[in-house]
Amino acid sequence: METKIRNGILPFAIVTFIYFIVGFLTTINEQLQAPLKFVFLAEAGSFKNTFTTLISFFFFLGYLLNGTLASKWVNAIGYKNTIIRGLLFMISGLLMYLCSSWFGDQYPHLAMHFGKAVLPYGFVIFVLGSYLMGTAAAVIQVVVNPYVASYELPGTQPVQRLNITTAINSIGTTSAPFFVTVVMFSGISIADIEIKQLMWPLIALIGCVVLVALITRKLHLPDIANTRAAAGEKLERSIWSFRHFALGVLAIFFYVGTEVSIGANINLHAFELMDSGHPITFFGKTDIIIGGVDLGIHALLSTLYWGGFLVGRAISSFFSNISAKTQLATTAILSAILAIVAMMTQNLWFLVAIGLLHSTMWSCIFSLAIKGLNKYTSKASGVFISAVFGGAVFTLVQGGLADAFGSWRWTWTLTVICELLMLSYALFGSRIRAKDLIN
Repeated sequence: METKIRNGILPFAIVTFIYFIVGFLTTINEQLQAPLKFVFLAEAGSFKNTFTTLISFFFFLGYLLNGTLASKWVNAIGYKNTIIRGLLFMISGLLMYLCSSWFGDQYPHLAMHFGKAVLPYGFVIFVLGSYLMGTAAAVIQVVVNPYVASYELPGTQPVQRLNITTAINSIGTTSAPFFVTVVMFSGISIADIEIKQLMWPLIALIGCVVLVALITRKLHLPDIANTRAAAGEKLERSIWSFRHFALGVLAIFFYVGTEVSIGANINLHAFELMDSGHPITFFGKTDIIIGGVDLGIHALLSTLYWGGFLVGRAISSFFSNISAKTQLATTAILSAILAIVAMMTQNLWFLVAIGLLHSTMWSCIFSLAIKGLNKYTSKASGVFISAVFGGAVFTLVQGGLADAFGSWRWTWTLTVICELLMLSYALFGSRIRAKDLIN
């Protein structure tokens, strides 16, 4: 009996650990926005914020263009081989980051010119690497979400399993900001950062991911029955004909849009406030010095925002009696209120608090959207993952609005809009029509 339980938990743990890596590297990508803005975009003129958010835009473009491709791979070659392909994309993206660091250090003056704005080629290489990293994350998530939701782990329900896995993912997102600040840039002032400092940390990360790919290749990841079409089987219906799924895709588009915008842009807003003479304090202090290293308030904002995901997901993994619909409706209302208060008071800590509420939204929307889809599940997961492109759209739009308004302050209105749309999905859009029930 003990052996059966041990064997049952292992595949779940493997997939969850790989999801941790995705969270860690996704947030590193976001946290490099501010340093790369100083390193590469000093001569970008009035387009600095717009160019900076291209990093997140191209990362999530990988989701849009390759999510459905990954679901085809799942149907053709299974979950394990698709995960390995995702890890290979991840290695390729990290190699592009390494090339960006080397090229930016060796050829800092080679650049494209857009009027008075200068865009170095080193930055362009990094953006291409960001696209590959987004593709990697999309491919892996296409596997992780349906695998975890459908995996039979005794004593759990789908939304609980997703919350457990995403909680581990959040450990990665929470630790990444300080990894960037302390390990990659040694806690020095952002104005003194040099691009060559990225090289050795990136080499170490590449080595770690290569090792994980080799280990995963040798491990047994059992397939899950009734979650993907059999080889050569044609699906009778379009996945878009399931209304609760189609509206769920729209809901996740807006959810990821606001989730990523806060995580990626809150530190840019923090720098703006500090430059304008509005210091951000933490228990009365404007800096955080540990062991002689200034960790930076901007890093703390992001860390605590993503840390809220960790805490919220850990807590909600015990909510076996609270429905996904109720969780989503409650958190959407509270998040909208916090965003409004943050804009009115210019207090970024209210935005940080939204992380606690955002923590369960992905699991809630995904479990509501794929409910009852059975053999359509893997295809649905690919389409669903493509909607993560909302993270690209809203991050870029917000950066453009910040340039247009001359401030980040009122750009958080986008967050309020997204929360209200998710509330409407919880209350109305998630209802399953009788004709959408698959036996």
